[in-house]
Amino acid sequence: MKVIELILDEQQILNGVQAISIVEKPAIESDFITLSKQDEEIKLATISEEKRILLGAALIPDKLIPRKDEGGEDVYYIHFSKDTVRKASELFLKLGRQGKSTLEHKVNLEGLTVVETWIKEDDTHDKSKLYNLEAPLGTWFVAMKVENEQVWDEFVKTGKVKGFSIEGMFSKKEDEPELTEAERMVKRLREIIQKSNSN
Repeated sequence: MKVIELILDEQQILNGVQAISIVEKPAIESDFITLSKQDEEIKLATISEEKRILLGAALIPDKLIPRKDEGGEDVYYIHFSKDTVRKASELFLKLGRQGKSTLEHKVNLEGLTVVETWIKEDDTHDKSKLYNLEAPLGTWFVAMKVENEQVWDEFVKTGKVKGFSIEGMFSKKEDEPELTEAERMVKRLREIIQKSNSN
């Protein structure tokens, strides 16, 4: 099975996360939780009104995410390294994309803003533990404020959206499959032969 690592090419202007979409089936298979004053299991210090904040993982490092080619036949996997996840989260904020969000990657939304992000760096003391969100170290978490009444009533409260999914431009770096010593030697010989034939 082909595995492709997606990386940030910092030379490309449009590289990185362009928007965060709220979706029914997040590719990273991690749902967000909803923070509001009705959430009795979540104790917040002071609440003067309903918060309307969605909290969840935007990117999980080294998680293999299945994809299909354009014909819908060949399945392959993509993944992001911890370093790429961190760089993507930093670039997202640096370029001021906190207000860019979509519904199911199709409809641009107004009134949704990323108000907090962080990278999980500690299994014991990370903020995600407060909300029982299990994720590996290096995960990029996002808190999104929903001030769009229609989105909140029709999609969040009804459970039609369950998580975040990023939209962005990344470069591909195909992972080399593990080769035996004999396969490495054959590969090296082929490279030498090709090089000598081209001279």
